[in-house]
Amino acid sequence: MERYPDIEIYLAETDIPRIEAWLRDTLDAESLKPAGKRKWRTRGHREHAEVPVLLVEAVADGFATLWFDSDATPWPRDTDCARDAARHLACEVRCSLGGWQPGDDPDRFWQVLPDGREGAIHWPDSGQ
Repeated sequence: MERYPDIEIYLAETDIPRIEAWLRDTLDAESLKPAGKRKWRTRGHREHAEVPVLLVEAVADGFATLWFDSDATPWPRDTDCARDAARHLACEVRCSLGGWQPGDDPDRFWQVLPDGREGAIHWPDSGQ
């Protein structure tokens, strides 16, 4: 399975304590620290590699973005991370469908709901 060079997901809810607990359990990350207006940073660790993490609140339709700037995450692809996040954070999570190529629809995303349902959506205008 292809491993992405970084991971980015979008969270419908920004529950900082819950996100910190998930990052601590998953990546042995420290608490999130303020890094500017509505931005938070931390660093996790996995298999002797450092995993920089950036959380930015309310970037698109009220969703926050959570970016892992490393290929050393526990998840090979964004969709794997989205499934794990939806389960642990009990909120809707969205991510890209995969590597983008010229001609691809830039508004096609993968949606994972906390109850396990998932599928492709058009975002914005998903009607969700």
